[in-house]
Amino acid sequence: MTHASILQQGTIHCFPAGLRDAKGELVNAEVSAVVYDGERLMLASDKPIPGEERSACFALPMSDAGPDDSKLTYYTQPLIKQAVKYEDFALSADGRHVLATTGFDRLDADSHALNDYNHLLIWPLGKPDQVRVVDPDPRDGVEGSLELRGKLNGAIGFPYYKIEGLAAIPGVLGDGLLLFGVREQGQAHDDFEYVSRVVGAHYQITENGNLEFLDEMREFYAFDPDSFDGVRFECGLSSLEYDPYHARLYLLTSFENEVDGVEHIGGYLWQMSLEDFRAGREPELVTTPQGLPLEFEHKAEGLAVLDHDRLFVAYDNDRNLELGSVDERDERHACEAPYTILTMS
Repeated sequence: MTHASILQQGTIHCFPAGLRDAKGELVNAEVSAVVYDGERLMLASDKPIPGEERSACFALPMSDAGPDDSKLTYYTQPLIKQAVKYEDFALSADGRHVLATTGFDRLDADSHALNDYNHLLIWPLGKPDQVRVVDPDPRDGVEGSLELRGKLNGAIGFPYYKIEGLAAIPGVLGDGLLLFGVREQGQAHDDFEYVSRVVGAHYQITENGNLEFLDEMREFYAFDPDSFDGVRFECGLSSLEYDPYHARLYLLTSFENEVDGVEHIGGYLWQMSLEDFRAGREPELVTTPQGLPLEFEHKAEGLAVLDHDRLFVAYDNDRNLELGSVDERDERHACEAPYTILTMS
């Protein structure tokens, strides 16, 4: 059995307190993506963070004391600022590039108005100025990974879906296998079901630093978290993370349910070897040291491997401000994002 213990919890100040958007509404931190490059945590909110000097993507160093938000910096490259609704980060299988995906959950068939919700970006580690759009529309001047969206359409098979996971693992072709985690699928944004599916394709990094796919996008994995003992609420996949230290894949699921008028948010962590993933075997539900299912008290949306034994979990509680056990305070400020650092055994 794989156990997880809470090593540290806290909050990250993602932008100045009291920041308001163009409509005068308080901006809320909704961190949905995180990756660690060996020195820095890179995080992204699935809602815009206004200001020319800011963006929804930012980074901060990790110290022995935890994340240091006093040294937070924003990624303000135009392509990074342009993309909307970031849902997951990943490192390439060789650890030399950063990949970032949006949700791909909306598109206007008659215009390019919603193209910014359909982006897969890549840049060399530590060099965001070299960011590229992966699989763009072949028409000049039209930004967005619209060719990739067509490939996702074919693999997922539903008119509506939401991508919330991204991971690159070693593969049999090229530089690796790029995996996309599907959280929602159905006929429309108000007619869907929560799922935990993984689709993907092999890729290679080109000489100009972009990513190209080598084979057809297809489904590689699916499971039903609700069928496991100890899972109390209907879940959907919320993040994927490759662990190169143990050659395994982590899957994060989260829930947001209302039962008898009471809101319930949280999540669960799962792990499996790459061998089990390729064989389609069921994942293992990570437990507490006492053997009980590890159930997060917040909506777990981002996951990063820090080192051989530690994981970083970021939460996106939407407008819910409760902090629970993360802090002695009852509520967070809207500018704060709660997190947990786990030690695995």
